[in-house]
Amino acid sequence: MVLITLVIGAIAFFIAFMFTFKPASRIAALLISGIVLIGSIVLMVANYSNHFGMEKKTVTTSTEIYSASNSDTMPMMLYKKVGTSGKNNVYVYNLKSTQKTPNHTKADEYTSNKVKTTSDGTTATMQTKTTRWVWKSDFYKNLYMWSGMNNTIVKRVNTFTLPKTWVTLSTTQDAALKKEMASMTTEQQAASKTAGTQYVTQAVTAAMAKNPTMSTTEQGQIAKQAQAEYSSQVLKQAIASIK
Repeated sequence: MVLITLVIGAIAFFIAFMFTFKPASRIAALLISGIVLIGSIVLMVANYSNHFGMEKKTVTTSTEIYSASNSDTMPMMLYKKVGTSGKNNVYVYNLKSTQKTPNHTKADEYTSNKVKTTSDGTTATMQTKTTRWVWKSDFYKNLYMWSGMNNTIVKRVNTFTLPKTWVTLSTTQDAALKKEMASMTTEQQAASKTAGTQYVTQAVTAAMAKNPTMSTTEQGQIAKQAQAEYSSQVLKQAIASIK
């Protein structure tokens, strides 16, 4: 509506200035059209500069994420360094257990990211809090129709909550890690595999000792968790060696 009154005010002011000749009529027409024109401009500036007629609204969403390695036994999240504070790093993750192209956080001035580690559970999650400017009421919505200001983003905060078995490493570290793993000899690979098997066997045996009636499904879950723990330890050791 304010855009319409702005156009009407500008046209009316021009017509009053150019084609109104009687002094009294000219002054009245200029005054009225000038008030409409200036009032419309003030309202537009107030909205664009100070978000007049708007309020902040925050929407929170949460979703489960999966390892960027496409392997649940090697849970990891990657990040690309942006800036120096670390808040604007771009994080890479999956929204499915396996996918060809991974997802990543946005790289813009509105987005910041946080990473937390939890000892509870085995599920990794990403919580996103998005704050936007929205109209306070239908009155302001109609007043600033076609302004394009509604749902203007203020900030977006992504909080990753990762189990302790997950490893977070930079894309540079990931490239170095892949290079190091590719250079492993057959004997080294076999030794790592044997150590992993022993770690899983010991974990399952210890769990069975505490609960002899454990089902096959439960044993599988213990084995899967133990494998993830072992992979995490190996990854952390490898990362420490390439820093």
